[in-house]
Amino acid sequence: MPTLASADYLVLAAYAAVLLVVCVRVYQRAPRDDELFLAGRSLGAGVVGLSLFASNISSTTLIGLPGAAWQSGIAVANYEWMAALVLLASAYLVVPRLLAARVTTVPEFLEQRFGTGARRYLSGTSLFLSIVVDTAGSLYAGALVIMLFVPGLSLGWTCAGLALVAGLYTAAGGLRAVVYTDVLQTVVLLVGSLTLALIVFSEFDFEWRRFVTAVPADHLSLLRPLDDPALPWLGTLLGLPIMGFYYWTMNQYVAQRLLGARDVAAAGRGAVLAALLKLAPLFVMVLPGAMAFVLLPDLARGDEVFPRLIATYAPAGLAGLMIAGLVAAIMSSVDSALNSASTLVIVDFVKPRRPQLDARASARLGRATTIAMMLLAVAWAPAIASFEGLFAYLQQAFAYVTAPLVALFVLSLRRRRPGPRAALAGTLSGHVISAACFVAAQAGWLGLHFTLIAMILFLVTLFACALWQRVLGEALQVDALQVGALGAVPASAWRTLPRSVHAGTALTLALCALLVWQFR
Repeated sequence: MPTLASADYLVLAAYAAVLLVVCVRVYQRAPRDDELFLAGRSLGAGVVGLSLFASNISSTTLIGLPGAAWQSGIAVANYEWMAALVLLASAYLVVPRLLAARVTTVPEFLEQRFGTGARRYLSGTSLFLSIVVDTAGSLYAGALVIMLFVPGLSLGWTCAGLALVAGLYTAAGGLRAVVYTDVLQTVVLLVGSLTLALIVFSEFDFEWRRFVTAVPADHLSLLRPLDDPALPWLGTLLGLPIMGFYYWTMNQYVAQRLLGARDVAAAGRGAVLAALLKLAPLFVMVLPGAMAFVLLPDLARGDEVFPRLIATYAPAGLAGLMIAGLVAAIMSSVDSALNSASTLVIVDFVKPRRPQLDARASARLGRATTIAMMLLAVAWAPAIASFEGLFAYLQQAFAYVTAPLVALFVLSLRRRRPGPRAALAGTLSGHVISAACFVAAQAGWLGLHFTLIAMILFLVTLFACALWQRVLGEALQVDALQVGALGAVPASAWRTLPRSVHAGTALTLALCALLVWQFR
């Protein structure tokens, strides 16, 4: 059983002390509801970009990515570079409209397009994903690592301890506490992961050719055959953009950073920064997982790869830093999900029924909601152990649930779009078909990869909305993309973005093309 040295405990204590100081300073500001949910709409580009990256770098990456790379190769990195492309598209096509609408949640934007029913439907579904996928998955991943180094702990109580810390400082400081601790956690995360990656690469004497010859050829390919069980190339091109669009545009705990930006320029620069950072996991997390295929061939499951790399190769002091980085990533994702869940409940369900609720009462209720969401996630997290790997659990949940929601959002951006009843009925139809596909896939009756199913569900939902439009006899809604009371936001709104956003976009696109070509 691996143990920690005195230097590791000192590093962990120093990290905890810095985190505590940041949280206390933020708590002293006694945030209002706008401060609690959107940090007063004052976030700069650097904070937005780093927080976007840190909130995403959690169980999905530190535990899920190395584990998936160990099991089936580096094709799992397609989720990362595709996320960069989705972030860029969002910065140009979606973010200007969301910011112009001055909304607090993404469902609030849908209400302006399709009415109250669409708002509550998206909000309720997002709450489900936030608790069951984002928060519970992150708690489970963090517990795996802590249990490895602290024997005798149970999965349930370890998840509860992580949730308690993240839930308390999220409830106290709101989004500002979340994003500022995210910046700290991103630095710890990148430094620790890069250092461990170099140490693992040193086991191959820093010789790339030696590593390449030690692993199967398909383990180092991003574009896999159409029948590949891990991630076929067609799923990468068609399915991942659908799943990524929900995560980086509609997922409240991610979109909240963009909505909290001081202006469109800050949001655009932040999105570009996050897109550039999303290219790093291939080198600091995915490739070390592929190297572990050679170095640690006897593991029981992929979820053990990252903690075993720490236990086997990290020297005293660095192990403490890596555990601090992992806990930082887990906390970042948990605090983000909890804060966004609280925002959805208060803004989309409570305030429409209690419009007289003042700012202080709203903030208090938001904190109470954060704690309640935390308890629900703690109750579900241990159940993830019964699924086949953490990464597969997370991505399949997103594939089946989010595709119909993405179709609804895409329709909301069109000048000619279905009426409210047809849009909601079509989305419900998409989810009914999604549930049937999930049951069929689990029973072995449907052999398609879940990324391909996501694309099919997206198209089916679009068709269902058009069909319900005819059945219900609603007239098409036609406008000039009016957003709230702020006037039209034309499709050419991207032209107002600063040159730095265009330059960063060009650089990111070039780097993505280079990566895909190099590891094709």
